Amino acid sequence: MKMTEAGPPTIIITRAEPGAAQTAARLTAMGVSHILSPALELAARDEILPDLSRYAGLIFTSANGVRFFAEASADRGLPAWCVGPATASEAVREAFTPVHQSSGDAHDLAHFIAHHWHAHTPKTLLHIANAASRGVVKEALESEGFKIDFVPLYEARPAESLAPDAAVALEADQASIVLIHSSKGAEAFLGLAKAFDLSKTSFVTISEQAARPLQAVKTGGVTAASHPDEDHLLEALEKVLANH
Repeated sequence: MKMTEAGPPTIIITRAEPGAAQTAARLTAMGVSHILSPALELAARDEILPDLSRYAGLIFTSANGVRFFAEASADRGLPAWCVGPATASEAVREAFTPVHQSSGDAHDLAHFIAHHWHAHTPKTLLHIANAASRGVVKEALESEGFKIDFVPLYEARPAESLAPDAAVALEADQASIVLIHSSKGAEAFLGLAKAFDLSKTSFVTISEQAARPLQAVKTGGVTAASHPDEDHLLEALEKVLANH
């Protein structure tokens, strides 16, 4: 890892908890110092789950969806269809069985489900996600003859402020790299950091979609992961760090 005369850049993690702590642990294992400053806070919504006997499976497009479902219901009798390894790992941890895992984004998950569905199984699924979900899975699967119900068990709310250490780093105009895990997280961070000059701040995002809100501001550069998961996000971060 190259270092400038001013030392290595400050890494700011904006992911919501509990994911932020997981990212922090991985950075610690990499020997990379960091600041935790979640831009979003997750909160349960006053939603009631429907009768689960009506469904042949559950769709989870994030590990948080798994966690909030597990808090709302003790039922583990339905197959879990998960968007990627982190979501699938959380489903296994919460004792879902069987757990099916695609390896991409919502479009990939919809394709995976449609092409792995047993012919004689009813095409009825319940999608658990946050209130801001764009409905990509529902739209794609309904075009394949599925019936998808959606329950937003939780929502992501902007944090009240940046963590003090993160604010100091941005105000000091020192080299910083901000990790972004979603487009909503990017929007929330920009709202919290609107008083700061971000022209020397670099961003590493989990996907091109997550990077889109950053196009509205002048930054020190935006690098998107080659695949939308944590492993590739940290791989992209390592490449950015190597150039500092």
